Amino acid sequence: MKRRLLQIQKPNKVIKLKPTKIIVPLLGFAAICAVAAPIKKNVIDEVAWIVGDEPIYRSEIEEQYAQARQDGTSLGGDPYCVLPEKIAVEKLFLHQAKIDTITAPESQVLSSVERRLDYFIANLGSKEKVEEYFRKPIGSLREQLADVMRTNYIVEQVQNQITKDFKVTPKDVRKYFDALPADSIPYVPMQVEAKIIEVFPNIPAQEIEDVKARLRDYSDRVNKGEIDFATLAIMHSEDGSAMQGGELGYHGKADWVPEFSEVAFNLSDPKRVSRIVETEFGYHIIQLIGKRGDKVNVRHILLTPKVSSSDLRDGVIKLDSLRKEIMADKVSFEEAAKWVSQDKDTRNNKGVMMNMQTGSSKFEMQDLAPEIGRRVESMQPGDVSEAFVMRDPKKNRDVIALVKLENRIPGHKANLSDDYSMIKQMYERKGKEQLVKEWVEKKIKETYVRISEGWDACDFQYEGWIK
Repeated sequence: MKRRLLQIQKPNKVIKLKPTKIIVPLLGFAAICAVAAPIKKNVIDEVAWIVGDEPIYRSEIEEQYAQARQDGTSLGGDPYCVLPEKIAVEKLFLHQAKIDTITAPESQVLSSVERRLDYFIANLGSKEKVEEYFRKPIGSLREQLADVMRTNYIVEQVQNQITKDFKVTPKDVRKYFDALPADSIPYVPMQVEAKIIEVFPNIPAQEIEDVKARLRDYSDRVNKGEIDFATLAIMHSEDGSAMQGGELGYHGKADWVPEFSEVAFNLSDPKRVSRIVETEFGYHIIQLIGKRGDKVNVRHILLTPKVSSSDLRDGVIKLDSLRKEIMADKVSFEEAAKWVSQDKDTRNNKGVMMNMQTGSSKFEMQDLAPEIGRRVESMQPGDVSEAFVMRDPKKNRDVIALVKLENRIPGHKANLSDDYSMIKQMYERKGKEQLVKEWVEKKIKETYVRISEGWDACDFQYEGWIK
């Protein structure tokens, strides 16, 4: 729903002309559209605020205001007060990031940009339609999105540094919950707890050999200097890093699966390609880019052997046989998960699925993989689904699964017994917000700030802007 354009006039004092850099939070598809959409400017740019030695231009404020209007976002006040203060706070975070030498990993930024562009293309139909919609070439849109995501990442890292020592105890959580007004206790939608058994379908030996042969060919061509590794990665890799030439950015040894790390950290010659490495994700070849202390940056090419429809059918039949044994009480679901499941995240946990967003075993229906959600929706606690094929989002491969519905929790007002994890997160979020607020107000006192006439008649969120 579009909000009416507020007719608020501000002084048009001319300070100087300067192109502006867009700094906005990601608020979904509509917000990105607004960020990237051209803004018609019929006023000469002016400096509204100065924070430290950083100006905030009227054009920055207008662009963010246009974004909020298109996204239907309520700003909770006069946009010409709310938005410049928001930009000013962001500049405080970015200044602290320079002091602490916090930067955004370019490979991560670029990977996020490509995922966003893929989303646009999927929704609008083609790359040409994306360019037509945003009225700019993909290259320009890519740069603009990279600025947004780079800034968001840096601000988040600074906030994490500010709140890293915040501790939570059960006593704190109980005290916080007991003090909540009745109308502030949230309503919790229906949730489910489930267990899963995942097995990987059989892959013919010839298919695996074909994948390895392709990787050996790529290695030979790179080692002979016939082609650049990054070019091959862009053309052939099945990993999300393909558009960055396979580059993963600097990481510690524990950031990757052991098989991959063992090879990556033993590379010494950037001109040579590693041997073929098998992991749960498929088969890789790796090239060293650089080492920095206990971190390494590499490129890789990932190929995943393909599973035929007949192999998937055979796998479903075998797993349905296991289901019959479970239903006949010959083996429990939990024991079968321990000995049969090939998903290491749930195998050693009796098959219990964990919600990575909350750290608990409870899922709202929209948080489940679509294939799981469709089956769980019609099941009762204790039911075990028939075997089905699903796409494992973590491994980016087809797997065959059985799901057992362990519990269905009806929608209810939150309580400590059933919803401790959620209430703990609420308390933690509030505590960290308070720490960040105190940090910002302290930083304001230490920073030179000048607000131009006509921009200062505001009730600001933070104290101390007007010296």
